[in-house]
Amino acid sequence: MSAFIHPQGLCESPHVGDGTRVWAFAHVLPGARIGRDCNICDHVFVENDVVVGDRVTLKCGVQLWDGLRVGDDVFIGPNATFCNDAFPRSRHRPPKFAETTIESGASIGANATILPGLVVGRNAMIGAGAVVTRSVPANAIVVGNPAHIVGYVDAERIGARAASKVAAPAEPGAQAIGVGDVQLHRLPRVADMRGSLSVGEFGRTVPFEAKRYFVVFDVPSREVRGEHAHRESHQFLVCVRGSVAAIVDDGTHRAELVLDRPELGLHIPPMIWGTQYRYSEDAVLLVLASHHYDPDEYIRDYALYLDALRGRS
Repeated sequence: MSAFIHPQGLCESPHVGDGTRVWAFAHVLPGARIGRDCNICDHVFVENDVVVGDRVTLKCGVQLWDGLRVGDDVFIGPNATFCNDAFPRSRHRPPKFAETTIESGASIGANATILPGLVVGRNAMIGAGAVVTRSVPANAIVVGNPAHIVGYVDAERIGARAASKVAAPAEPGAQAIGVGDVQLHRLPRVADMRGSLSVGEFGRTVPFEAKRYFVVFDVPSREVRGEHAHRESHQFLVCVRGSVAAIVDDGTHRAELVLDRPELGLHIPPMIWGTQYRYSEDAVLLVLASHHYDPDEYIRDYALYLDALRGRS
């Protein structure tokens, strides 16, 4: 196999993988490195300090500027725009352009704008016309200006607010949700004329002895918390006021749950990737942990998390 260059295409780079197609009026500069089986559509421009992985699709009107790193199996829609200089001035070239990384499997919609120096995480989806001003987590779906997270790819929604094969238990107890050993608990709730009470017992309804707790509140609704896994620590989440959406991910399956009642508890065992977002304005999230705080116990990079699951770290 070899690369196909359209007669009206201009490919100056010798580093173009087998099976890649460069179509009419596209221009690839000499220093660019393009992987195998890519599709470089009409009117695409690729500058010198650009690396593109395998099986990437660049639709018409895309320009990839110096400093861009594109992983495998990425889709970049028509006229998506990348920036590499936070303070551009005519004829003032910075010593080094900002490096922007689009990780493997990500998709970027038509006319989206990606500001310099960001990371678009593995399998993330950027909506058409979005203006991305901050790095995007793996698997997140972002839209708008500025772009904000509205969901996660392939996350089965669980709970009363979404049709699902799995619902919260009708009576106090635990229910597996199909993501590792994660369980959704319904805690006892007692209500009378004096008010309501929900209770959990460590080692019983809460399936571990807690050594630490923390409370999350006053979160702007578009902010995202969590985005990490624990090597050894268990966590138990209860939204004691308001509501929050929780994503749990075991590296293969992913689910989204809405915690909107103090009698719902979410048990997240070790080596489960957890994320919380869509906080209501009045949300108060209580988190119980089985271990004292240890920064080395956290895995905060999704790629490293996947490697750890495979026994690489």
